[in-house]
Amino acid sequence: MKHEDYKDIYFRLRKPKDIDSLAKSTGLDRELLLVMYTQRTVRDATRRFHLVKGQTQRLYKKWKGGRSIVSLASELNFPSVLLAMLILQEDGMSRKIFWKYIRKPDECRDPHLKKEIIKINNSDIVYSPKGMEIQEKRGKWGEQQLEQWLDLHGISYRTEADLRGKHPKTPDALLDKPIKLNGIMTKWIESKASFGDEIELRKNVRRQLKPYTELFGHGAVVYWFGYIEGIEPPEGITLYGREFSEMMPVIVK
Repeated sequence: MKHEDYKDIYFRLRKPKDIDSLAKSTGLDRELLLVMYTQRTVRDATRRFHLVKGQTQRLYKKWKGGRSIVSLASELNFPSVLLAMLILQEDGMSRKIFWKYIRKPDECRDPHLKKEIIKINNSDIVYSPKGMEIQEKRGKWGEQQLEQWLDLHGISYRTEADLRGKHPKTPDALLDKPIKLNGIMTKWIESKASFGDEIELRKNVRRQLKPYTELFGHGAVVYWFGYIEGIEPPEGITLYGREFSEMMPVIVK
């Protein structure tokens, strides 16, 4: 995706309803737009969390005065689950009990609060249990896509589970023998069920990819939902998008 197209779409993904409207107007895959919306929401919530937390007492008073948490979250354009955590903690609820009720609203004995928690979960497609489950399933789907591709081409590899405890950092697939992809020697492959923009790539490089190059040499990261055209990874890393599934590797003997 071209950088200017990405920026335009990214900044138009402000609320969940924008996903379907943009899918219709642009023809882009809804799952891609959901991925982009999730990335933007998490970044924005992380950046603004302490700012919103500083307003908790004022927001708590509004809630006690009759405002719903969902309406307050919409006004702030902030995830309703995170706002609920701040407000209910201000009301004396422990974080442990809060997450228990978020995961299992039926265990909340207060009928009014239970009803509100259900609405909070329904309005938050990122931090709710359903939203988190979707993200987890998407990540596993990406790993399965990678393993199916490796198995299809008869490439032997070890997974993160196989390597646990043997190295400080382990990729999704450490190849037993290197392969060539587009003529580039590749010793490991990492699956990312996300969109590779500058922020995502920088985060992945710092946390995982750079250590992989230091430990194992040149490798590849597959962004299953694409990446920005022209984005430059550090030396030792090659980026691929969905076209990866159609690539033909050369096994080095």
